[in-house]
Amino acid sequence: MTTTPTPHSDIAAAILAGHTSLGIELGSTRIKACLISDDGTPLAEGSHSWENTYDNGLWTYPLPEVDAGMQAAYASLLADTTAQYGVAPTRFGAIGVSAMMHGYLAFDADDNLLVPFRTWRNTNTGPAAGELSELLGYNIPLRWSIAHWYQAILDNEEHVDKVARLTTLAGYVHWKLTGRHVLGVGDASGMFPIDPATRDYDQRLLDLTDTRIATHRSVPAVRNLLPDVLVAGSDAGRLTAQGARWLDTSATLASGIPLCPPEGDAGTGMVATNAVSPRTGNVSAGTSIFAMVVLEQPLTQVHHELDLVTTPTGDLVAMVHCNNGASELNAWATLLGEFAQGLGVTTTPDAIFETFFTAALNGQPDGGGLLAYNYLSGEPITGLEQGRPLFVRTPDSRLTLANFARTHIYGAFGTLALGMRVLSNEGVVIDNMFAHGGMFRTAGVAQRFLAAAINAPVSVGTTAGEGGAWGIAVLAHYTAQRLSGATADDLGTYLTTHIFADSNVTTVEPQPSDVDGFATYLTTYETGLAIERAATTSL
Repeated sequence: MTTTPTPHSDIAAAILAGHTSLGIELGSTRIKACLISDDGTPLAEGSHSWENTYDNGLWTYPLPEVDAGMQAAYASLLADTTAQYGVAPTRFGAIGVSAMMHGYLAFDADDNLLVPFRTWRNTNTGPAAGELSELLGYNIPLRWSIAHWYQAILDNEEHVDKVARLTTLAGYVHWKLTGRHVLGVGDASGMFPIDPATRDYDQRLLDLTDTRIATHRSVPAVRNLLPDVLVAGSDAGRLTAQGARWLDTSATLASGIPLCPPEGDAGTGMVATNAVSPRTGNVSAGTSIFAMVVLEQPLTQVHHELDLVTTPTGDLVAMVHCNNGASELNAWATLLGEFAQGLGVTTTPDAIFETFFTAALNGQPDGGGLLAYNYLSGEPITGLEQGRPLFVRTPDSRLTLANFARTHIYGAFGTLALGMRVLSNEGVVIDNMFAHGGMFRTAGVAQRFLAAAINAPVSVGTTAGEGGAWGIAVLAHYTAQRLSGATADDLGTYLTTHIFADSNVTTVEPQPSDVDGFATYLTTYETGLAIERAATTSL
């Protein structure tokens, strides 16, 4: 990505001419829109904050909030372009949509939502996931769409007989924009297992699943319910007039704009970190935290700690997905901000995080004997159906701000490290891990501790804070380039030569003292899971 500044007048002209690409990602706490130039440079952004709702024992986002949030994020983007360049876009070279992966959105033949959207955060699908994993010889995580569908069948839910199509959040938004029931292969791999040879759902596993479901209920074949699968660069449809009016309440957005295949946040994280080739990977840290490692060959065993998903082009990826990420860090930062305010100190959230993270650098390598769990919700990797955030210390531990801060950053990576240990035991070699997300905005802190947690080099680039909205904008641009014939490159080559050729990347090697200290912490962390389990029973 170029670092040479472009005059505002040239940017304004490019925006008006539609020589830009738009990416919108629906994250757990924020819907973010990102506008990029032809070389991938971020030009403007918009956002809308939202939160999931716990309704009748299930985590959800009501669809009216999805609609309103998309419109608010887009309006925020228009306001930002107008403020910066004096113009607002009415067309784009391409648009892309991504969102939190997995979950369950079930519609009838008239496109009516049958039950509230069930997000990746729900852990009620244990019986279905366990039975399917054994049947298919393939790890089916609790949050996968097929687990939600089969659990609804096992529970004899009334809506099951009316289901005509299933999709993800990104698939829903893409359908609203284009009218097409499709998914990018990366997002589709969180609905049902993908065959890397065909870049489509695994037909043998579909047949096994249909046979098992037929013993419970007469419903359409799974394949007939799922979206069509598309690889990166494919034509995923055009923005309809109805879709343009839905997104843009100012009614100035033109229809006919091409869209790239809708992707999940895992796929956009891989793109945002240029981690789509074997022996590379990325860590995305947000409300949830997950690592993706592109495999050279299939794993030898099935592991409940690992999902097998794909890159946006369909290559096999081992995914360590942790339901809980930075939310507990955010909670403590908010508390510290309130304390500062009580002292009469005026500060900002960014300043609080920077102070907190920087303090962690002076902590003891093992965190001084402190222990923190960031479990706001259940965590399948460690076998917990519910979560209770905990901070624990012994009488002889050293409670200092530095140790406290380091412990909570360690705690954000604790479950991830347990999953990555499984990959290491499988003999998977990682040359480099790229990290992105807000945790890495304070230079050299979370990056250093992550390197210790996984004992591998960790790189952070200039796009680390841009995240998935930038990644899906890049995928949108790639589709536009492929459709126009401007490039025939595969995605990996395109990213390396066009988007990341001039990028500024900082790589941190794991420090031996940090590696040893984190290993000590992780041993205590793993033993202390008994405390977490007791808390879920008692509190």
